[in-house]
Amino acid sequence: MAPGAVAPGEGFSGGTRIWLEGLGGLRNAVRQELVGQQVDEQIAHRFPVGQRLRVLDVGMGQGTQTLRLARAGHKVTGLEQDPGMLAVAREALAEEPAGIRDRVRLMEGDGRETGVHFLPGSFDVVLCHGVLMYVPEADAMLAGLARMLAPGGLLSLLVRNGDALAMRPGLNGDWAGALTAFESLDYTNRLGLDVRADRLAGLTATLSGIGAPLQAWYGVRVFTDGTEVGETLPPDEELERLLAAEDRAGRTDPYRGVAALLHLCGVRG
Repeated sequence: MAPGAVAPGEGFSGGTRIWLEGLGGLRNAVRQELVGQQVDEQIAHRFPVGQRLRVLDVGMGQGTQTLRLARAGHKVTGLEQDPGMLAVAREALAEEPAGIRDRVRLMEGDGRETGVHFLPGSFDVVLCHGVLMYVPEADAMLAGLARMLAPGGLLSLLVRNGDALAMRPGLNGDWAGALTAFESLDYTNRLGLDVRADRLAGLTATLSGIGAPLQAWYGVRVFTDGTEVGETLPPDEELERLLAAEDRAGRTDPYRGVAALLHLCGVRG
């Protein structure tokens, strides 16, 4: 398990809580912590213990998973097209020890143009988290990401769950919004941007078609999607139970099917 990870049943060290609080609120802490644990789990299942992997983090944002994997010993390339987010990631990287900084390369670039920056088969793991909702036609981008993987490589996708779009407006009493969500994959996110969701069945077919068939999937934020942005973390014992419940629900039917986000893991044949 990577530094900062919290397994169900484990207590919190001071460092772990500081790390989680640095993620900017409960909603993001739940997302980043659970997805990080799930990536660690898939890596442990598919690669020899101790192997130093070549990782590409597409649309890395503030670099949370990039730094997490670099701390675990992997060589990570972070690709981000937003200069502001890239600057935040660079600032965070600058605070890391030299050994970790040496394992990270940060680049400005578009995830739809990975073929411009990298050779096919250059990576063992490709992350694409929270990006596809901003891409109107994602199939070509996904095919490009699959080409970046060496044989047996892991493709990790985090997407908005199109099969559960009615949950958020419905639980908020927005009945018009809930009814609309049944008919469309388009929605307006909390930033006020018009974006789109993906369905599990559609992405399963796409992953099969690009040679990286689905091997595992999880739900993310089953219970905490309705919390306010920036809501602070609860006390340690409650946070431990919250993460354990979210982890359990994200692996269990039918709960994972109504999660706000889906984490899909495909493997290059």
